[in-house]
Amino acid sequence: MAAGSCLLLLLLPSLVAASHSPPGCKIRITSKGLDLVKQEGLRFVEQELQNITVSDLHGNEGQFQYNISQVKVTDLQLAFSDLNFQPQQHLVFNINNASISLRFRRQLLYWFFYDIGSINASADGVYIYTVLQLAKDEAGRLKISNMTCNASIARMHAGFSGTLRKVYEFLSTFIVTGMRFLLSQQICPSLEHASLVLLNSLLDTVPVRNYVDEHIGIDYSLLRDPSISTDTLELDFKGMFFPRVREDQELENHAVEPVIKETERMVYVAFSEYFFDSAMHSYFQAGVLTIELQGEKVPKDLEVLLRATFFGTIFMLSPSVDAPLRLVLQVSAPPRCTIKPSGTSVSVSAFLNISLVPPDRPPVQLSSMAMETKLSAKVFLQGKALRVQLDLRRFRIYSKQSALESLALFSLQAPLKTLLQLTIMPIINERTKKGVQIPLPEGMDFTREVVTNHAGFLTVGADLHFSKGLREVIEKYRPVPTAAAYSSSRPAEPSLDPSSL
Repeated sequence: MAAGSCLLLLLLPSLVAASHSPPGCKIRITSKGLDLVKQEGLRFVEQELQNITVSDLHGNEGQFQYNISQVKVTDLQLAFSDLNFQPQQHLVFNINNASISLRFRRQLLYWFFYDIGSINASADGVYIYTVLQLAKDEAGRLKISNMTCNASIARMHAGFSGTLRKVYEFLSTFIVTGMRFLLSQQICPSLEHASLVLLNSLLDTVPVRNYVDEHIGIDYSLLRDPSISTDTLELDFKGMFFPRVREDQELENHAVEPVIKETERMVYVAFSEYFFDSAMHSYFQAGVLTIELQGEKVPKDLEVLLRATFFGTIFMLSPSVDAPLRLVLQVSAPPRCTIKPSGTSVSVSAFLNISLVPPDRPPVQLSSMAMETKLSAKVFLQGKALRVQLDLRRFRIYSKQSALESLALFSLQAPLKTLLQLTIMPIINERTKKGVQIPLPEGMDFTREVVTNHAGFLTVGADLHFSKGLREVIEKYRPVPTAAAYSSSRPAEPSLDPSSL
């Protein structure tokens, strides 16, 4: 028993580490960002409450029979509202002292007198308190997993007109009390549908596991439920690229976990070295980190220098001295990214094979050089796309055969560096030009971006703005209701026949 307890204590640190996999990408939303979400969310709530469907109200009091139908919300005043973080996984949205204006159709039968018309009513002191629980679903996507709601109406007034105004005033207690009850009962179901169905359809637009191009994809699945404090909401994403030829491949994360401390901007996105390493590892696994130049694609000055350098070898190949040159640059190992406060760099090891390609004859290899390069990387954000601009900083070549040949290749150092800068780097930067999308819902974009480097990770601080309204995006992805569901949800048309009352 004691031995088992000791073993458990020894394994506990490793079990804890395994359960808390470091994220490759982390997002923090601050209170300032939540304020913007509240403004857009309040407009959405107003639109939802305006579409409330209230059941018909009918009954009788002695010789009076009444029917209230076609209830419409004509105006909303939601002046006092708030949206706050609530530890550990909740958002709290509350509305105080709101007012809702209504208009509905009346029908009254009293002995032989029949009266129809409309009534304007106002619900005042409306109180709504909702708590949204956020969680990671099975696919690793952020979802609203549960909602609790409490709604009440303090006062309700109705204005009556027409020939039987005095009768309606007599019945106002019954009508207003009934309408107040029916309206308050519809508020929470309406908001529950808006949250669990409509807002979740908006969260479905966040990319989780998408293809970046024809070679690689990215996994943005959440590693765990969101972490919410009184001031921030933090999301830990896997942030791992994968080759499309081996989509189930997992690259273990040994990088430093990003730590976001700033709160000045609306949102912060952090990327660890693992994020970039997995991208380069995936391209390497996909076999696309190879560039070939042949014939006219080889710069003329470099071709002359290469022919002069390897003159003896070329002379022995006579009469094929004028055969085209072929340069094949192939990365020999997955490049590695290093992020420091001073900047971001990428280390690359490669082989450069130089060959002659005589017509109708096998290629003749002249030399195979090893190359070590260090690229400086400028990381920036454009829209929702994270992009990288690479520039050659250091370059060294040496022979794999002998030190003597390495010495002979010294004269090629500068021309080959120029080749890389003018020919190879534009090709690489063209491939990275598209960038990769950051996991934000559709219709939400970044502004005023600032990139800051840290030891082992970098952060992008930005503000948010809505390029599309919540309603616009939700309507785009709203499920089409069936005919049966539509007909059952429509309020019945009131009858004008007094006998139906």
